Amino acid sequence: MSVCHNVMNISCVGSNWSSDVRASLYSLMVLIILTTLVGNLMVVISISHFKQLHTPTNCLLRSMATVDFLLGCLVMPYSMVRSVEHYWYFGEIFCKIHTSTDIMLSSASIFHLSFISIDRYYAVCDPLRYKARMSLLVIFVMIFISWSVPAVFAFGMIFLELNFKGAEEIYYKHIHCRGGCTVFFSKITGVLVFMISFYIPGSVMLCVYCRIYFIAKEQAKSIKGTNPKLQTGLEVKNGILQSKERKAATTLGLLLGVFLICWCPFFVSTVMDPFLNYLVPLTLNEALIWFGYLNSTLNPMVYAFFYPWFRKALKTILIGKIFRKDSSRCKIFLDSNP
Repeated sequence: MSVCHNVMNISCVGSNWSSDVRASLYSLMVLIILTTLVGNLMVVISISHFKQLHTPTNCLLRSMATVDFLLGCLVMPYSMVRSVEHYWYFGEIFCKIHTSTDIMLSSASIFHLSFISIDRYYAVCDPLRYKARMSLLVIFVMIFISWSVPAVFAFGMIFLELNFKGAEEIYYKHIHCRGGCTVFFSKITGVLVFMISFYIPGSVMLCVYCRIYFIAKEQAKSIKGTNPKLQTGLEVKNGILQSKERKAATTLGLLLGVFLICWCPFFVSTVMDPFLNYLVPLTLNEALIWFGYLNSTLNPMVYAFFYPWFRKALKTILIGKIFRKDSSRCKIFLDSNP
């Protein structure tokens, strides 16, 4: 059924910020974009180039870094112009493509974080059966789900205009304008996006982190309660395992914290806004979106801080050793598991 709306030709009101404010915003956003691109590109190059890093876990890390790189390359630059100018210069069809890609890549990044937490859970809590449980095939299935489910969900919802379902009149009368590209959700789709893209993967990450944390504490208590004559031997035997447990718990905790800090405000706003009659200001909504983008910017920094193999690979790339013959066989770490 075709519906005609009298307000569809009304132009959106552009930004009234001064040139200094716009220049500052553009500078900040360009810095975020470049940091996102460089950081995630380094992760992709490191894992792809060095053969010692060709592990199932790192395939998952590389896939997530690819998602974050594409977010910085394909989505953030256009979002930057929209956020600063409060106007969309790139046409209605490209608006749908941009919005779909934005939702897809943001959700895919979150899905990867969730699957990485599951991988680390089995590595720490069931190390003897880890290789059997987390085979290359299982990792590829995780990667496929992380890409395909957000893609079908995002493009299907936006191009079929399911995000307007139940709120068409509100959107066309009060939100829609020529030159606008607003990410709009009805009550139903707002809750659906919140559940699929944030609550479910976030809950998985939280549960896994808590489980690893308590297992690490139980291990430490069991070592302390051991017979003093046997304690030294057990400490030596379990030292590496405990170190990995602590590192996994700390890394996952930081990833979870960064994820929650960056994305929680946006998704809470998204799910609440339809129930508040869309009172969230455009400027605030754009700020929350960029706060979410920061998750993709900060992920490589977490790797650089906690993973020695990434720091060594990064150093090798930056000083040009990567161009030497057989550099792909360079020893990045001594332990068999990075």
